[in-house]
Amino acid sequence: MLASHDLDELLSYRPAEPVLSVYLDLDPSLPSGDVHKLTLRNLLKPFQDEAPANVEAVAGYFEHGFDGSGRSLVVFSCAQDEFFRAYSLAVPVRSRARLLDRPYVKPLADLLGAYGHYGVALIDQQQVRLFHFHLGEVQEEHGLEGDPVRHAKIGGGSQAAGRRGGLTRQKGTPAEVADRNLREAAQEAARFFDSHHVRRVLVGGTEENVARFLAELPKVWQSLVVGTFAMEMTASPRQILARAMELGRQAQVARLERLVETIVTAAAKGGEGVIRLDDTLEAVSGGRVQTLVVSEGYRAAGYRCRGCGYLTIQTVGQCPFCGETFEQIDDAVELAIGRVMKDSGEVEILRDNKTLQGAGGIGALLRY
Repeated sequence: MLASHDLDELLSYRPAEPVLSVYLDLDPSLPSGDVHKLTLRNLLKPFQDEAPANVEAVAGYFEHGFDGSGRSLVVFSCAQDEFFRAYSLAVPVRSRARLLDRPYVKPLADLLGAYGHYGVALIDQQQVRLFHFHLGEVQEEHGLEGDPVRHAKIGGGSQAAGRRGGLTRQKGTPAEVADRNLREAAQEAARFFDSHHVRRVLVGGTEENVARFLAELPKVWQSLVVGTFAMEMTASPRQILARAMELGRQAQVARLERLVETIVTAAAKGGEGVIRLDDTLEAVSGGRVQTLVVSEGYRAAGYRCRGCGYLTIQTVGQCPFCGETFEQIDDAVELAIGRVMKDSGEVEILRDNKTLQGAGGIGALLRY
């Protein structure tokens, strides 16, 4: 599993020599592991002469160190630094390999955008089941059980039957008990989502219960709700995960389409948006990017200042900010992605978005 500190390490790492980054799809529908070995061999072949020690390290790990778990495997190797990191993921990746002057993290940005930090609340009038899903795996599951609505009577009341949060039974009509349960469920959900740094929220249950729950949810979390769905409270975590990921992907596509339209419109009006590579790189270098959007597969050469790291696609003799010289780089887009992520900005990789492709394949929503 890839944790946030792992990504921070990859972004901060400055290797002594180029890093071999390998993304391998381990599609379980394929007939045998030999297919995956062949795919890996073909990915590594172009780097055999240039980086033989890295190729050997990756191939050796897959053959002898990897336990075969997961839906995909991501490996980073720099033999000279004795740097080797391998991550088994529960979500698919597109097989590819790169040998660059730093870890190739662009596909990880794509994965985090599509599968990262989902919070799910499955609710009825008595209880809530809460889940934190990250990169296709259940990271945490929590529950809160309220007062039994069917037992509540006006003027009556008995001891609570198994409320997990330690709350006690109160008097009230069935409607009042249900309202109280849903209110407490929303409060518990907000605490759960906050503690797990959830970025998107999905809510399951009947249409009526979902609406009542959302009304009680704090507005900051209401704004992060990307979908609702019907599901029985007895559903397994696997069933809930499958439904959540399906809805999450649908919501992600719609959200990114709106984001691109916002960026393109803002850029046209001279507002807090830029499109095309040169203007975007300038905003990245200035630390002004809130959200970077990039068409999948988009690469472009450029130049980087040896002093301050300023990025541009223009041929420049000296850096206008620090006076140092520039070095040519194979992929300015990859460096821009790393810079934005390190500056705590968001990165979104888009597939087949014609609006973004027409805007040069890259753009950004700005902080100012």
